[in-house]
Amino acid sequence: MPTAPVSYSVDAIFTPFTIGGARIKNRFAMAPMTRNFSPDGIPGPEVAEYYARRARHGVGLVITEGTVVDHPGSSHSTSVPHLYGEKALAGWAEVVQRVHAEDGKIFAQLWHVGLDPLAGEALGPGTALIGPSGLVAPGRQITEPMTQRQIDDVVAAFAKAAADAARLGFDGVELHGGHGYLIDQFFWEGTNQRTDSYGGGVAARTRFAVEIIEAVRAEVGPDFPVVLRFSQWKTADFTVKLATDPQELEAFLAPLTDAGITAFHCSTRRFWTPEFDGSDLTLAGWTKKLTGKPVITVGSVGLDSDYVTMFAEGTGAGTESIAGVIERLERGEFDVVAVGRALLADAEWVAKVRDGRLRELAPFSPQSLATLA
Repeated sequence: MPTAPVSYSVDAIFTPFTIGGARIKNRFAMAPMTRNFSPDGIPGPEVAEYYARRARHGVGLVITEGTVVDHPGSSHSTSVPHLYGEKALAGWAEVVQRVHAEDGKIFAQLWHVGLDPLAGEALGPGTALIGPSGLVAPGRQITEPMTQRQIDDVVAAFAKAAADAARLGFDGVELHGGHGYLIDQFFWEGTNQRTDSYGGGVAARTRFAVEIIEAVRAEVGPDFPVVLRFSQWKTADFTVKLATDPQELEAFLAPLTDAGITAFHCSTRRFWTPEFDGSDLTLAGWTKKLTGKPVITVGSVGLDSDYVTMFAEGTGAGTESIAGVIERLERGEFDVVAVGRALLADAEWVAKVRDGRLRELAPFSPQSLATLA
């Protein structure tokens, strides 16, 4: 744990910021993290307290774990929360109320896992697995490509979930377009080999996401925040890149920006890693530079080890200074920083950073995943 006094100011990261119509009291967000504590897809009182506890201790913006839309095969687990159905929506209404009571804002992350092999393993034979080309990985086709009817149904399911989120009082929504799930399966040429208008070059492969964004925007209006989370890496291959240079990244981001995205959430393993050769800019930095949109960064913030290492080795992580986060924030590379596992380990993490109580920060251990503490 840190033993030296803080040698940098945290003032910049505790200034308010506005994303669309949502004013956040500081620059800290709780990153979306799948927890599997919602039996039958229904978030209960323990889930509400879990999110409220982080808001109570200073998190400005809570981004929920992935909440699946109302479409067959959207989930790979019966304990992942739904954003449909009377009981699940009532549960989320309580979560929203509890977070607001603690002076926090909350966005619902909308999710469809698509052709995720975990879905078939978890839900068994007959699971309605879908993907743009039926490819679970490059060269591995396990089902037929999505039909136009299936595409239209998924687009409508995202729009309905966003409308319900707004009605329940959520302050915004985030579309999960990363990590190799359905939207990202359209983005990545490794899983999108379509020859119609949903396939082709990097810009053409955004069409599915563009249709979702436009349908969501039509439901929630012009000011409601609609964030897109995207990643270069996939769970099937951590080395993959959607864009290999800034020009390709610009071609990818432009249609999404034009469709009405409010902000981008750039998911990386290490928030500080330069994205392209010849520049110190991170993925978040390049995204902000190329779009001018608000940007959320994420990736091992506050930890001395990254997600992949922890996952592969089954280990925890110690605490780490956020001086680098503040330096890049002050340089304008991003606007909000999402904190994941550090907040699982320590619900008071933001308050402790704010108050300079770094010696009190709790290290992350795999046991943190086993509870809603």
